[in-house]
Amino acid sequence: MSETDARGADPRNADPRGGEDINPAARRAAVGARRPFYRRRKSCPFSGPGAPKIDYKDVRLLSRFLSERGKIVPSRITAVSATKQRELAQAIKRARFLALLPYILA
Repeated sequence: MSETDARGADPRNADPRGGEDINPAARRAAVGARRPFYRRRKSCPFSGPGAPKIDYKDVRLLSRFLSERGKIVPSRITAVSATKQRELAQAIKRARFLALLPYILA
C-alpha cells in the first residue's frame, strides 16, 4: 500500500520541483490543447495562369532555383511540384551543358 501526503496524493508521482502532481496523460492533453502551428499551403510557382514557362535559355529564372554553391534547390524548399521540378532540373542541366549556367560556384 502506498503512502500519501497531506493532500492525499501519492508522493511517487509528485513533481520533484514542488509543482503539481505529474500525470503524463494530463500533460499530453495540455500540450495538445495549445493552438497548433499553422503551415501555409505552398503552391507551385510554375502552375496556374500567368506562370513562367521553364526554358533552359531563361538564365535569370533558372538561377532562382540554384543555391549559392550552384546546386539545385530541392522542391520541398522552393514548393515546385514534382513534375515541374523534373522539368526544372532538366532545363538547369541543359543550361549548364551549354555554359549558360555554372556547374559550381566557388
